[in-house]
Amino acid sequence: MSTKGYRARDCSRGAARAARRCVGLLAVALLLAPAPAAPARILTGTVTHVVDGDTITVTLGGRAEKVRYIGMDTPETKHPVKGKEPGGREAAAANRNLVLGKTVRLELDVRERDRYQRLLAYVYVGELMVNAELVRRGCAQAVTLPPNVAHARELVRLEREARLARRGLWGQPDC
Repeated sequence: MSTKGYRARDCSRGAARAARRCVGLLAVALLLAPAPAAPARILTGTVTHVVDGDTITVTLGGRAEKVRYIGMDTPETKHPVKGKEPGGREAAAANRNLVLGKTVRLELDVRERDRYQRLLAYVYVGELMVNAELVRRGCAQAVTLPPNVAHARELVRLEREARLARRGLWGQPDC
């Protein structure tokens, strides 16, 4: 057997192994790659009731749905254990002024409902995202709960700005 034949055969074996490795790595990469983002599901309705700073009731297709804002939390106004927390009344009033009686667009994220079966949404009045506005004013703090993180960076940035400016919960009593 010549050395040339051996080397050629060795190279072809090496090439075959490398090709199998590449195919295997490609398969793993495809499995681990994030799926393309699904288009956000959008619903439109009218706000009929403001429960508190981060929960509203919206009429969707003739049916009333409780909607919990994604990415933020406000102080409680009616909690059975916590009771009324400082800033809760102001947050509820700010929310009421922004949405009550208005047509809203609800942008759903990955998880559509919470454990209480409330619809989870980013709430818009026109082009204004109410979730972001409440955080910007200092009426709410940003809360990131995966998998619903589509606007998490923006909400965290707005909270940081509100804290630095000492707005709402971070200094000034009114939202």
